[in-house]
Amino acid sequence: MNLIEAAAALERFGGSDLTLRLAEVESQLRGLNAADCRNAIPATGANDVALNAAGLLKHVAGQINVVIHALGILLCLPHLLREGERIEYVSLGAGNTGRPFDLETSERVAEFKFINWRGGPESIRQNSLFKDFYMLAENPSSKQKFLYVLGVEHPLKFFNGGRALSSVLSRNEKIKKLFDARYGASLKTVREYFAIRRNVVTIQDVSIYLGALLSMDEDAEDPSDEGR
Repeated sequence: MNLIEAAAALERFGGSDLTLRLAEVESQLRGLNAADCRNAIPATGANDVALNAAGLLKHVAGQINVVIHALGILLCLPHLLREGERIEYVSLGAGNTGRPFDLETSERVAEFKFINWRGGPESIRQNSLFKDFYMLAENPSSKQKFLYVLGVEHPLKFFNGGRALSSVLSRNEKIKKLFDARYGASLKTVREYFAIRRNVVTIQDVSIYLGALLSMDEDAEDPSDEGR
C-alpha cells in the first residue's frame, strides 16, 4: 500500500469530517449485539485495510520533522552559498551521522534551527538553541560560523536575557560537562556567555527563503539533536 492508497482508505472511513463520521457510527452501533455488529461494522468502512492505512500514515507522520528539517536546509542552500564556495558535507537526517554540524563548506560551518517562536517561556526550544550556538561558538574551526533561524527577534531576546545557565544546561549532561570544564562557575546567565561569544557566531534569519514554514502552527523539532 502506498501513501495515496492509504489516504484513500482513510477517506473512505472518515469522510471529510472525522468527528461527524464517528458520531454517526456511534449512533448506528447503539443497541446492536455481536451478530448485528458483524454486518454493521464492515459497512462503516472499518476494516483491516483502513487500519493498515492508518498505521502506515502514522509511521510517515513520525518522520515529518526530519523531512521538514531536510527540505528547509536544501531550499536555503542556493541562497546561502557564495560563488566558489563548495559543500564538504550536509547532514539532512536525524542524528547527523557522526558529523558535528548540519552543514560544512569550504568557508563555513552551520546549524539550522527551524523554530516558529511563540513568545512564551519556550524553555525546551531555548535549551536546544543554546546547544547549537554553544557547539558552534566553541568549535576550534577557523571557518565562519552561522546559526540559521526563522526570525532573530526571539533568539536574540533569549541570548541577551537573564535565564540561568544552570537551567538551560540541566537537561543536557553532555553539554553541561563541556561547559563546566571550560567555564566552571564563572558565568551564571545566558547573557554573560553570549556577551563573550556573540561575535563568534552569526545568527541569521532565513525565513525569507522558507515562507511555508512560517505559516505552520507547529515548528519542526530538531532531528539533528538525536544521537549527537
